[in-house]
Amino acid sequence: MASPTRGAFIVIEGLDRSGKSTQAAILHSRLQGPEQSAKAVLLKFPDRTTAIGKMIDAYLRSQSELDDHAIHLLFSANRWELATSICAHLAAGMTVIADRYAFSGIAFSARKGLSYEWCRAPDVGLPAPDLTVFLDVEPEVARARGGYGEERYEQEGIQRGVRAMFERIGEEMNRDGQGKWVVIDASKEKDRVARDIWHVVESLAEGVDAPTAKLWQTRLST
Repeated sequence: MASPTRGAFIVIEGLDRSGKSTQAAILHSRLQGPEQSAKAVLLKFPDRTTAIGKMIDAYLRSQSELDDHAIHLLFSANRWELATSICAHLAAGMTVIADRYAFSGIAFSARKGLSYEWCRAPDVGLPAPDLTVFLDVEPEVARARGGYGEERYEQEGIQRGVRAMFERIGEEMNRDGQGKWVVIDASKEKDRVARDIWHVVESLAEGVDAPTAKLWQTRLST
C-alpha cells in the first residue's frame, strides 16, 4: 500500500555565483503559479536570520574568525534548526525547495582539508532530498558574474576544489540511491537553465508516494 502523497524535497546546489538563488526563486514561482496545484516553500542555507545563522553570516563576510571544525558544525546546526519544519512542510503536501543544503557543507569543508567522513557525520539523519539539481559552471565563468569575491570562499582556486568535491558527492548519491542527483549546465542563458531544471522537476510537482528518507541513514548504526 502506497504511503500518503507528500510534498517533494528539491535541493539546488552549485558553486558560488552559479545562479542557485535565481533559479530557486524561478522554480518557486513556477510551482506557486496558476498552472500548478502544488504549493511550495523556499528555504536558503545558511539561514542567516537565526542566532546561529548570524554567526555564520559574520564569518562569511570575514567579520569574524572561527576554527574550520567549528564553522562546519555551525553550518550543520543551522540545517538541523529547520529539519523539523522541512518534514512538516513535506507532510502537509508542500514542495520544499532548498537553496544549498548539506552537500555544500561537505564540499567546502572537505576542500579545506577536513576529513570527508567527518564532514558528513553531523548531517547524517537530516531529511534527504528527492532530487538535487547541481548547477555546473566553470569557476572562471562564475567569477565574471556580478558580486563575485564579496564573500570569503569566492576565490577561483577554492571554487575549483569545491567543484571536485561536489562531483564526488553526486557520484556517491546516485550510486547509493540517496535521491536523484542531476547536473545541469548553468553557463547557459537564464531562461534556458530554468527550462532544463523544470524538465527534471516536473514529475515531482504533484508530490511523492514514499516516506521522507534520511540522509545517509544506513550510517546511523555505524
